Amino acid sequence: MVDALDEARVGIVADGGIRLDRALVALFPDLSRARLQDLVRDGRVTRDGTPVRDPSAKVAAGAQIVLAVPPPADAEPAAEAVDLAIAYEDDDLVVIDKPAGLVVHPAPGHESGTLVNALIAHCGASLSGIGGVRRPGIVHRLDKDTSGLIVVAKNDPAHQGLTAQFADHGRTGPLERAYAALVWGIPQPRTGTIQASLARSRHNREKIAVVSDESGRHAVTHYTVAETYPEVSLVRCRLETGRTHQIRVHLAHRGHPLLGDPVYGGAFRTKAARLSAPARDALTALGRQALHAELLGFSHPRTGETLRFESPIPPDIAALMDTLAKA
Repeated sequence: MVDALDEARVGIVADGGIRLDRALVALFPDLSRARLQDLVRDGRVTRDGTPVRDPSAKVAAGAQIVLAVPPPADAEPAAEAVDLAIAYEDDDLVVIDKPAGLVVHPAPGHESGTLVNALIAHCGASLSGIGGVRRPGIVHRLDKDTSGLIVVAKNDPAHQGLTAQFADHGRTGPLERAYAALVWGIPQPRTGTIQASLARSRHNREKIAVVSDESGRHAVTHYTVAETYPEVSLVRCRLETGRTHQIRVHLAHRGHPLLGDPVYGGAFRTKAARLSAPARDALTALGRQALHAELLGFSHPRTGETLRFESPIPPDIAALMDTLAKA
């Protein structure tokens, strides 16, 4: 919604036939693409006087764009003492082994108790400010119910260096991200690549959907089936790109959603009846999607040293794997 206190910005599209969010980035380069997409979905963008809520909508050359930017939020996240599992830390960055259930940054419904709140308490004034007051130091994200490794910048140069690596997706550097996932069934072939463009669903804004290449963001996931159990397999995934919900959506698109995924695996809930009683109990106890960021590698933004971290499978997923193996 547009408010009287919003800052109205006006621009004219120079190059036609491109997505609205790309046109906005060219017109208002001080705002990130993700921020601009959020503003579009909030109804704060008009094209030739007509509100547009789809960031992927095409715009013509000469179209007048009006962007209503709300004033900065006054409230800053408070420092909160939260125990953090720190895999590595120096003056430039900190690598956290995030538990499932911990939200990365404040958002509606999660204004406190987040990783950002904990980092403010832990790092104090040294935390990078590039991400803004709501996301200081945050270079990449993990879903609330995904566990595993995440790196946070403690100063602006480190933030810029890490962001560049994530944007490059490891094409020219050592950036490496790998995940362990328990999925329904056994993907075929057992080693392969899923390449399917992603965008926010037009039917449910809380979900990401596979779309045509021209209307979504390029997304590539490499996978290998590591172990098989009755009705289930352990799949290890390596990200070539890092889109929102990428692994969850790609595997569901192939017909193998993650166990415990309430958003993309709902149609597979009846499969739980085929599991052994101990496995069903372990799946219920899991209470989340069975996804863990087990490997993170990157080049240190100041020294250039290649850093590589591994996180063991957490107890809740390990317990489920154990019961599946005994079935």
